[in-house]
Amino acid sequence: MPGGVSSPVRSFRAVGSIPPFISHGQGPLLFDVDGKSYLDFVCSWGALILGHSNPKIVSGLIDALHNGTSFGASTALELELAELLCELLPGVEMIRFVNSGTEATMTAVRLARAFTGRDRIIKCNGCYHGHADSFLVEAGSGVATLGIAGSRGVPESLARLTSCVEFNDLSAMATAIDEVGSSNIAAIIVEPVPGNMGLVLPKPGYLEGLRSICDHKGILLIFDEVMSGFRVAIGGAAKRFGVTPDLATYGKVIGGGLPVGAIGGRRDIMEYLAPQGPVYQAGTLSGNPLAMTAGLLTIRELIEHPPYVRLEGLANRLTHGLSRAGGEFGFVLQTYVCGGMFGFSFNRDCVTCYRESKLLDRGMFLKFFVGMLNRGVYFAPSAFEAGFLSTAHTEIEVDLTIEKARETFADMSERID
Repeated sequence: MPGGVSSPVRSFRAVGSIPPFISHGQGPLLFDVDGKSYLDFVCSWGALILGHSNPKIVSGLIDALHNGTSFGASTALELELAELLCELLPGVEMIRFVNSGTEATMTAVRLARAFTGRDRIIKCNGCYHGHADSFLVEAGSGVATLGIAGSRGVPESLARLTSCVEFNDLSAMATAIDEVGSSNIAAIIVEPVPGNMGLVLPKPGYLEGLRSICDHKGILLIFDEVMSGFRVAIGGAAKRFGVTPDLATYGKVIGGGLPVGAIGGRRDIMEYLAPQGPVYQAGTLSGNPLAMTAGLLTIRELIEHPPYVRLEGLANRLTHGLSRAGGEFGFVLQTYVCGGMFGFSFNRDCVTCYRESKLLDRGMFLKFFVGMLNRGVYFAPSAFEAGFLSTAHTEIEVDLTIEKARETFADMSERID
């Protein structure tokens, strides 16, 4: 396998370490093939909001397996999940299931182009929307982690159809629209809560401002909620911040840890999808019964036992503890929290955009990451990724992590001295 992995950040190349190979997970813990355990704050990159091997999910999947793994045909399960998501997600009147977040965002842009008859899109620097050609421009995430300038293999003619501006800057967005011409722009696509340049929070009024600009200019607004959907609220960031997009993409949590993606939005736009409309999209495993089962069980659990107040409290407890532990030894951390997502960075000032995120002390992050991994705490192997909590995490795991951080900072301080 190229780099020995199936996804680049897993190689641990950016942190100069050997990646653990995982054998199994249980609750808030991961176990590698050598028998070492880790407190897990990656949670399959946010997908496992109920933790590893949740008994309800496992039991449901075992029952589903007895009926078959995939049919390449429609099932009642996907209709059931579609109805539930349309009920819960603001602005989602119709939905189409796919197999990944990349597939969802790629299809959303194709839909926007077809619906508007325009080719150009605008994205924000540091927002990662998957690895489709249109998005690998100032993409944050693994692209930033590995120091890759976009990606080879993306035609320049296609890259020119994507314009980039800084997140949280409405003035820059307005300028970009004027330069390109609103009559040429199909959509603005944005992570409403970016998690691929660390965790960055939208400034008050920013998302509302994007909605207003799009309404005024006749541009579609696409929220990429693959990460934030059901992570920051039952209805995702759109519900939490009260801003409804024209189209939105989802993944991770809605599949309960199995491969999944979805595009949803206004009926008049979604009806452009084949077979109802002229925009082609298909997938052999789309809506497969295992992912639909895990997704249904996960969303129902979140509805019956909303975890968001508790998760945000734990995230604040964790980030405040990390900041205090670093401060004891002269290290400055900026911390960020939104629902079950959190972030920390070795910056002097609070990060509000990609440009500022790149000012972090990567060397300091590397030392901290390795020190914590050696102590059995698994953070994302990248300074440009958010962290995640699950309902399986408790104050016990959080406080233990803070203590491990204090040990790590003490060790780092001694080495500097």
